[in-house]
Amino acid sequence: MFKEFRKRFWRPPRAHGEIIEDRSVSFLELFYDLVYVVVVAAAASTLAHDITWRSVGEFAVVFGLIWLAWTNSTILHDLHGNEDLRTRTFIFAQMLLLVWLAVYVGDAGQDGGQGFALIYASYFTLLTWLWFTVRRQDDGVFDLITGRYLAVMVLIVATMIGSAWLPATQRVLVWGLVIVIWMVSALVISRTTMDASAPGFFVGDSLVERFGLFTIIVLGEVVVGVVDGLRNVVREPLTVATGLVALTIGFGLWWNYFDLTRGRHPREQPTGISIWMFVHLPLTMSIAGAGAAMVVVVEHASEDRTPSGASWLLTAAVAMGLVSLAGVVRTLDAYESLRVIYGPTSRVMVVAAVVALFVGLMRPPGLLLVFLLAVIQAGVWVYALSLWLRTEEAAATLD
Repeated sequence: MFKEFRKRFWRPPRAHGEIIEDRSVSFLELFYDLVYVVVVAAAASTLAHDITWRSVGEFAVVFGLIWLAWTNSTILHDLHGNEDLRTRTFIFAQMLLLVWLAVYVGDAGQDGGQGFALIYASYFTLLTWLWFTVRRQDDGVFDLITGRYLAVMVLIVATMIGSAWLPATQRVLVWGLVIVIWMVSALVISRTTMDASAPGFFVGDSLVERFGLFTIIVLGEVVVGVVDGLRNVVREPLTVATGLVALTIGFGLWWNYFDLTRGRHPREQPTGISIWMFVHLPLTMSIAGAGAAMVVVVEHASEDRTPSGASWLLTAAVAMGLVSLAGVVRTLDAYESLRVIYGPTSRVMVVAAVVALFVGLMRPPGLLLVFLLAVIQAGVWVYALSLWLRTEEAAATLD
């Protein structure tokens, strides 16, 4: 009976190569991603209440660790998860740890850092063990890959535990090093040991959709930022108008990202896939940062100039989002076939990012600030659309 139970409800993870090419995102994955709404919101809320160079740096590092945790779990489930009791149990275990982590996220850069580090290490210990169970199912061809990856995971766990007893400033620096170690290691491993044609190395529609869903999660922070800003002040016409126009910045980020990527896959090259994932880190971080800036911009909408910190944070976030999106489109498998569209558009996004930074330097009133940023994003989309239409007309003429 026990064997029958394990066979039906407690199956081992899928090994590398056991690909489900047409799998779709499950309700369990959607529920899991929902927890990250709370985790990211806690980090963004802290930044919104204290926009300084130090707080922005701490937010960037903490968000990077959050993204790193989400990415590891997402890839693990997409490549190796099953629809059984075992998978559900370990996903819910991760969710419990994430909820506890969210309690410390808001103060992770200061007094809550020790708790954050230890809970994060516990979460990564669970992920390390789950990756180890995958290795036990693999044949020898993947031993080198999984062995190196597990070594990096163990190093991250040890480093996070050790950081718990460091002073706050040093602790955050070590956490930043953790992010760099993982990203560099992933690139090195993919370049030296992975083959894009190997059966265990696969990016399907479900993984692309999960990255899109995480982008939507952080876009929600823009809405939260506007709501928080309007809730904290007298809702006069100018303040309300600033909040509503500020929302269009989030709309523009969504519009450009999903219209330009359209669920397309990254290039089928190991380093290309890794870079595609990595570029989503500054992209999603910038969106969450923009949400934090919205709170202050709306609260100070009646002032002649937007507070310096909020102006810089919002415009830098929009600029980084545009540059990151330019990087994303250049990693797509459709880039070569759509170079006449993606090439010029990515360059225009870089120019638009520079213009956004110039707007931040001028520190206009809140309503004008968000209006100009919305216009900049709309200009990028209109330019891309014009290229699409011209390309279609040229194709129709040739036909």
